[in-house]
Amino acid sequence: MIKVLVSGAYGRMGQAVVKAVLEDEELELVGAVDIVGEGDAGEVVGFGKCDVNYTRDLVTTINETHPQVMVDFTIPDVVFENASVAIKNKVAPVIGTTGLSDEQKKELEKLSKENDTPVFIAPNFAIGAVLMMQMAKQAAKYMPEVEIIELHHDKKLDAPSGTALQTAALISEVRKAHIQGNPNEKEKVAGARGADVDGMHIHSVRLPGYVAHQEVIFGGLGQTLTIRHDSLNRESFMPGVCLAAKQILGHKGLIIGLDKFMD
Repeated sequence: MIKVLVSGAYGRMGQAVVKAVLEDEELELVGAVDIVGEGDAGEVVGFGKCDVNYTRDLVTTINETHPQVMVDFTIPDVVFENASVAIKNKVAPVIGTTGLSDEQKKELEKLSKENDTPVFIAPNFAIGAVLMMQMAKQAAKYMPEVEIIELHHDKKLDAPSGTALQTAALISEVRKAHIQGNPNEKEKVAGARGADVDGMHIHSVRLPGYVAHQEVIFGGLGQTLTIRHDSLNRESFMPGVCLAAKQILGHKGLIIGLDKFMD
């Protein structure tokens, strides 16, 4: 049994993670940390009493429960500090919060090496989203004209999404950077063509009703190809979260992307 602490355990994603960990026979929930939330974490998520109560202080909870893995779904301003604390205490962070800067990632990688404790960051935990990104990379070899549309709920803080940026990064590995569209095009409203990444345009939609969705549209002579993934609820991320919690202890350093744990 791998001992797991969930940080941000009272949020919507956090509660889904708590329930998923409790239901997994290979994982043991030992801590549930959040600045809000009271009572038994299992009862709050509808699992039943599990004798793990919500706590407020991460360091104290780590010292008292001795987790091996910390799953963190907090916010960008908090996750870096949480991950740093975890690594220094030999707890492997599994990070689902996007928005970390390149400098913060480098610092986490440095801490990981210094403390011989792996750290994992996933732009997206949905297995279908990972497959979508891999398929997009393959398609870009043959259809390099591409735009990305990502759609998320209106509470999401960062844009573009981590998934969109990771998709663009993967496509850039096989696609030479170039300007797309009419070289003389002009935006009548600033931002109308979206963000520009190596000539690819990324468009971010934020509306209530969405969870997490992305389509990658390729255009070619007389044809288009659309690869789309939809997460219809937060449970779609849970198999990937559990997979990461089980796999991370067998790795070293900074690992980015669920594909590293998939065959």
